Amino acid sequence: MHMHDLIRELREPNTTKIVLLVADGLGGLPIEPGGKTELETARTPNLDALAAEGTVGLSTPVAPGITPGSGPGHLGLFGYDPLQYQIGRGVLEALGIGVEVGPKDVAIRGNFCTIDEEGRVTDRRAGRIPTEVCEQLVTKLRAGIKIEGVETLIEAVREYRLVVRFRGEGLGDNVCDTDPLSTGLHTLEPKAGDVASEKTAHIAAEFLRQAKAILKDERPANFLMLRGFAKFPDIATMEDVYGLKPVAIAVYPMYRGLARLVGMTVADPGKTIADQLEVAKANWDKYDFFFIHYKYTDSTGEDGNFAKKVEVIEALDAEIPKLRALKPDVLVVTGDHSTPSRMKSHSFHPVPTLLWAPATTRPDLVTTFGERPCLQGGLGQFLAKDIMPLVLAHAGRLQKFGA
Repeated sequence: MHMHDLIRELREPNTTKIVLLVADGLGGLPIEPGGKTELETARTPNLDALAAEGTVGLSTPVAPGITPGSGPGHLGLFGYDPLQYQIGRGVLEALGIGVEVGPKDVAIRGNFCTIDEEGRVTDRRAGRIPTEVCEQLVTKLRAGIKIEGVETLIEAVREYRLVVRFRGEGLGDNVCDTDPLSTGLHTLEPKAGDVASEKTAHIAAEFLRQAKAILKDERPANFLMLRGFAKFPDIATMEDVYGLKPVAIAVYPMYRGLARLVGMTVADPGKTIADQLEVAKANWDKYDFFFIHYKYTDSTGEDGNFAKKVEVIEALDAEIPKLRALKPDVLVVTGDHSTPSRMKSHSFHPVPTLLWAPATTRPDLVTTFGERPCLQGGLGQFLAKDIMPLVLAHAGRLQKFGA
């Protein structure tokens, strides 16, 4: 029996409140062997108090040794097996900014980048251009790109990111990314992985040809790369599976897209974690599951800035009392993956996870929140997709199985 079918059979209504606080890319590594990770270095008295009162462990987002993208990482936390539900990043990015993705569509995430005179990538994020510059460039692309036989939509997202949607007959989504994933290399050609996707690959190649001509005199964003070609998947909502009324409070568009994908209502989050918690407070009586996303633990890790990642972890910790004041019945603090500053990228390392449920938690001996303490925690090491059944059980939302 599929776990979702089992939960549908066992679920029962309750008025309990659940909070899933995702510090994106939370897990880290010591800069020097034997040193402390970012989370262990940070001063986190409030998270430590939760750890002492609750129980901790390490979450594996997909499978041991597998480095996840943000999509699979979050789907696992929402209780959807990432190996079964493989969602392209393009759909998530599109949904995140309210772009419709229909049955004839392929959605793609675009990244503005900088290339040199020989076409080699010198900056994969074009210096993280401001959003207003991204919007100006998208306007130029809209006005200039014309591809026969396909309807093309281009929308700015945030900073260097944009969404491209191709709409037409016979479009597959098995097309490789054009991002070489490193500087000093040429961007890749969009190649189809099957016959059904060849038309999409040809359209993408023509799109990039025209875009390169339009952007050639721009600086620093003089080209773009396409990633995450995707069609809309067949996926059940969280309300259908869990019987929950969920809301997402996420600043970045992709995570709002993930939330919409599984049927969450998406609230206007404001700009800061303090704003997000105020939104949670204002909506406390309307929903029973609150997904709160904190981005900066990931972006500082990708920048390789150990000290800054420590700082943003401490900033998150300072807001925890506001969350406790709402008196959730179950609170989970974790990440969708690890992003060690030492590696400047997502990694395969398990993610520190904290489960706090005052009425039902069986405390372990851990009194601080960090990678080493989590190795000793009562949750042990587990797959991220298994956290939702635990959360529902602690929230009093699952009946007994069998006689």
